[in-house]
Amino acid sequence: MGMRVDIVTLFPQMCQQVLDASILGRAAQRGYIETHCHQIRDYTLNRQKQTDDYPYGGGCGMVLYAQPIADCLRHVQAEVAAQGRPAPHIVFLTAGGARYTEEHARRLAAYDNLTLVCGHYEGIDERVIDAFADEEISIGDYILTGGELASLVVADSVLRLQPGVLAEQKGYEEESYWDGLLEYPQYTRPEVWEGRAVPAVLLGGAHEKIADWRGQQSRLRTRLRRPELYDQWCDTHPLTQLPKWKRGETMRLVRTEEQLAAAARLFAEGRRAVCAPVCDPAALEQLSEEMFLAQLQEEKKQGWACYLHSTKDQVDGMVSVDHRTGRIEHLFVTQAARGKGLGCKMLDFARKKLPEHPHPVLSVLDSNTRAMALYRRMGWQCSGVVEERLLPGQVPGLLRACSVVQMRYEGTAEEV
Repeated sequence: MGMRVDIVTLFPQMCQQVLDASILGRAAQRGYIETHCHQIRDYTLNRQKQTDDYPYGGGCGMVLYAQPIADCLRHVQAEVAAQGRPAPHIVFLTAGGARYTEEHARRLAAYDNLTLVCGHYEGIDERVIDAFADEEISIGDYILTGGELASLVVADSVLRLQPGVLAEQKGYEEESYWDGLLEYPQYTRPEVWEGRAVPAVLLGGAHEKIADWRGQQSRLRTRLRRPELYDQWCDTHPLTQLPKWKRGETMRLVRTEEQLAAAARLFAEGRRAVCAPVCDPAALEQLSEEMFLAQLQEEKKQGWACYLHSTKDQVDGMVSVDHRTGRIEHLFVTQAARGKGLGCKMLDFARKKLPEHPHPVLSVLDSNTRAMALYRRMGWQCSGVVEERLLPGQVPGLLRACSVVQMRYEGTAEEV
């Protein structure tokens, strides 16, 4: 027998019509799943088939009776038992329930059978919830006219995970939320539509490059659209294997004036890129090579060590360390070299240059969420120290408030 889902509702025809359509309908016809919708009114004890009444204590709206819902649930329990199934897992769809996620769907999909109870009007008499509910679920922080749509959302998200419902397991394993990230963009024919072309990487047939592109797009989309999801993903997906150093890559200590000038150019480019989202163009123009050359010269006098990364003798990255304080700063990669793992390698290099400091620190602008996410995956955590608060009006050219925050190396889960 396939998984069974029962919906207890005032509108069974509405729910059953959806469950009988498309993918779920075909799966039910083939015996992969089983769905039933039950009319609460059929279990009322009054002649008018009334299912609700005014709330005790006053207030607007009507509250569903406990009795017809309880009797309906007992009927479902008896049906399920007659099939030789275990007792149903009963979920009430209420505004006060836990917010529903893909993690809930996967957990609920493991039950043999599931019963969903739809709220309506002002709500359900709390006593029947106390008596029968295994849990309460809300599909989001908004109000619907009834729980039917919510129950269908839960039913669809659970039933699609059952064996045989989708043609391939990859059909759900590669979709949004399955691994904690939003899905990458999708494209189909034609290659060019109204002047918009499909990304070239998807047309070449290089599966490894396509997988890399999709992973990057998925992480980028999640970081920009759902930062709270991305934070959770970073916490559970540490970088356990850093990109390998390739032939032609070098890290050299800055010694000469020529090297210092190259570092200043890279410093200016990197700082402009970091500040672009929060500063106006005029302010970005003030971030000159001369300004950062003077800063690097002063830091060199104070004992800072600055390193340049080169690929086949082309400078494309920099980082500075201070052995006295265990501090790492100025981690920048040129625009052309981004997305190749250079930042990971240089940060790891810099940290290992400070063996006398097991917990080095660095600073980062809190608007630079991409960098913060990378650092977190590499074992760095926000220390709680705000080194500088930057406010519009106080900082010339600043468009919105931001802060320079400190991060401290705590090690990855594997190291701990």
